[in-house]
Amino acid sequence: MTTPKSLIIGMIGLDTSHCTAFTKLLNEQDNEFHVRGGKVTYAFPGGSPDFELSYSRLERFTSAIRDEYGVQLLDSPEAVAEHSDAVLLTSVDGRVHLEQFRRIAPFGKPVFIDKPFAVSTSDAKEMLRLAAEHNVPLMSASSLRYEQGLVNALSEGTDDIIGADCYGPAELQSTQPGLFWYGIHAAEMLYRILGQGCVQVTASTSEFHELVVGVWQDGRMGTIRGNRQGNKSFGAVIHRANKTEFVDGDKHPKPKYAGLVEAAVAMFQSGTPSIAPQETIEIIRFLEAANESRATGKTVRL
Repeated sequence: MTTPKSLIIGMIGLDTSHCTAFTKLLNEQDNEFHVRGGKVTYAFPGGSPDFELSYSRLERFTSAIRDEYGVQLLDSPEAVAEHSDAVLLTSVDGRVHLEQFRRIAPFGKPVFIDKPFAVSTSDAKEMLRLAAEHNVPLMSASSLRYEQGLVNALSEGTDDIIGADCYGPAELQSTQPGLFWYGIHAAEMLYRILGQGCVQVTASTSEFHELVVGVWQDGRMGTIRGNRQGNKSFGAVIHRANKTEFVDGDKHPKPKYAGLVEAAVAMFQSGTPSIAPQETIEIIRFLEAANESRATGKTVRL
């Protein structure tokens, strides 16, 4: 059996802690959870001047990527795509993902886009159109989808799952509409459990809490509970036909990011994403519909 070559990985957007977390897993061979298959070699800092959590952290993470991991900084997304075998698009601002992906898609390199994939369904659809036009393997996901406790719970299969309740922190950011900022994590867990097929969403909101109820086309129901008061833990309750099981999203020793990076590298190597593109679009539409519902108090059809 031939061992896949070690890929030259480029990174675009150095304004989030995910940059150093991903690079640590890929570049530190003595790391307990080292992910084989590629090394972050080139990067473009990027940054959003109107988003405080971007511009206030850009210099710190850029310096770490360059000085601690020896990554070479380049002057454009295009230069990163040209010099790399695959790209991690990690810009923290979901609003800029379409513009950045449009610039690198013509190079035809596999691309992983960090959460949120987009902050509107129209942007998400255009990114998938560009990926198809340029034959770009494309994938996006939250690390919570690959949290090892959840993976273990689902290893026995999903055919008998009749519903799920997922929870997590739900901080809001004005530049990332409503639930797109942190709600994406619980939404990804819910879709990892129930799969595609949500047809309507009803959301309630208060100063400290969010509650979103989705109804699937086969009658199953799934919920997201967002918390802005107290703990910041993640988890899920999975309802099966004959039992209910709890998943503590913060308990397993394997870092959440490790499973995510493993999935991204597998896609880089094979050219086949582990998440159907239509599921990614549905998750974005789910959050968009939840935002509409939390604003109006009405049930929204997907």
